[in-house]
Amino acid sequence: MKTKKLFMGLTSLLLAFTVVGCGKKEEEKKETSEDTKKKIVVATDAAYAPFEYLESGKIVGFDVDLLGEVLKEAGYEYEFKNTGWDPLFPAVQNKQVDMAASALTITDKRKETYNFSHPYFQSTFMIMVKEGSTIKSALDLKNAKIGVQNGTTGQEAVEGLIGTNAPNIKKYENNVLAVMALKSGEVEAVVTDFAVAAEYVKNNPNDKIVAIEDKTNFASEFYGFMFPKDSTKLQEEVNKAYNTILDNGTYAELFKKYFGTEPDIESLKKEQ
Repeated sequence: MKTKKLFMGLTSLLLAFTVVGCGKKEEEKKETSEDTKKKIVVATDAAYAPFEYLESGKIVGFDVDLLGEVLKEAGYEYEFKNTGWDPLFPAVQNKQVDMAASALTITDKRKETYNFSHPYFQSTFMIMVKEGSTIKSALDLKNAKIGVQNGTTGQEAVEGLIGTNAPNIKKYENNVLAVMALKSGEVEAVVTDFAVAAEYVKNNPNDKIVAIEDKTNFASEFYGFMFPKDSTKLQEEVNKAYNTILDNGTYAELFKKYFGTEPDIESLKKEQ
């Protein structure tokens, strides 16, 4: 009888150790899984103030601050990589980076190749001209030399008005070069996003450049963070964290910091 009781006692003890051991392994597995999230590499073109630009050699801007908060909320470490505009797209498509943040407009054409986050910014186009210019609206661009950043929706908007590859459309690698061409007289106007145009005019009053808004002939658009086509897990985690940032006031703080006004959060949520 004692032998039977001893056997049963040893069996129970062994089972208890087994359960505890399994539980411990499950906890260790869970902790390891949570602690080993990889660092996210984000491609950008740091020549598009105030969204992303270089300051003392560091990439800064609204997109940088916003996505930084989103990725921290999602539990990721991250780094931004200044790839430039044209190389940004194949870098995402070929998974050389995990995602991109560079004032990227969400379009049906781009969605064929990439995934996008929920929209985080609503934009319209503006026309930058020198003071005293006869250009007063988008319709006046038809007989003017126009500078655009190559491969952008700004280029597409202008081509929609005056024709694809029209000879008076001058394409530049970035908006900085396009504005330099405007200052030198190489072009008569530059079409770009309203926040970029407004930021330049505000910070460079001596250049005597004005920005013209034309909501009648230019449609609004929305920016999103861009991912490889099958990167649904990261996309979903970013969307969830982004909505938290929208609701807890962090988004509004960053928006006011960079643009000086209250954001229209309800419009952004409706676009989801």
